[in-house]
Amino acid sequence: MSYAPPLPAAVQARVALPFAICTLIWGSTWFVIGSQLQYVPAAWCIAYRFTLACIAMVAVAKIGGRSLAIGRAGHGLAIMVGVPQFTFNYIFVYSAEEQIASGLVALVSALLIVPNALLGRALLGQAVSRRFLIGSGVAMAGIALLFADGVMRGGGLDAHRTILGVVLSLGGVVAASTANVLQGTRQAKAIPPASLIAWAMAYGAACDIAYALVTAGPPVFSTAPIYLAGLLYLAVAGSAVTFTLYFALIRTIGPARAGYIGVLIPVIAMALSTLFEGYRWTAAAAAGAALAVAGLLVAMRARSPTR
Repeated sequence: MSYAPPLPAAVQARVALPFAICTLIWGSTWFVIGSQLQYVPAAWCIAYRFTLACIAMVAVAKIGGRSLAIGRAGHGLAIMVGVPQFTFNYIFVYSAEEQIASGLVALVSALLIVPNALLGRALLGQAVSRRFLIGSGVAMAGIALLFADGVMRGGGLDAHRTILGVVLSLGGVVAASTANVLQGTRQAKAIPPASLIAWAMAYGAACDIAYALVTAGPPVFSTAPIYLAGLLYLAVAGSAVTFTLYFALIRTIGPARAGYIGVLIPVIAMALSTLFEGYRWTAAAAAGAALAVAGLLVAMRARSPTR
């Protein structure tokens, strides 16, 4: 096993803008999700978001001259990507935001680089370095400290909600990672990203609608301007635009490196939680957040080994 050099300068320059766009948009979507839940049940928020996002992705594919014909195997892959990513992941995420601050959900979700790397090794043969594992361990220790702080702040319902919120967030991480790694397979790379994402969102949205009907009953919708603006932002900018860029990054630099985008997202999300959600910092919470980000940075700087 040998170690690959850092990404070439040309590749770094090519991926810099997509990284920045995904970071800034996704860093704010956590707060927008929380505001949506004040108007419409979580299940229907998810269903509306990815139904609109699917329509936007079809438009992107058509404008780009991409065919939506992906073959039977392509549809199978689209289901395997779409259901974990656009159904299970977001059911966990939206449910977690009903329990804990959106910034905390974002911080836990930053651990995505860990299962991305481990599943990438198991399924794609992409090994990981010792430094990456050490950094990931430090990050998880920081998350654990934040978790303990949330539990210790208040007893009873508050502690229960903190535990539930973190567990749900971790469920979302595992679901998203499964879809991420599938994007790195040869079969996925043979299909235009816009076409695959459009179908993946279609299957995910169909499951979202079924889930909403079963768990939340008949459709509930709000015409409040803030809800409509948030829904449009989440569907177009926070889904169609960002997932197109993010899945292209996975194909270019691999799921482990692409997962590094989650390092800066929690910084933006926690700042918004502090300003608008009244999140109260303690010394333990600050130490946990700092430890988590530091660990992720160590993992990010680890030189990825290759066979």
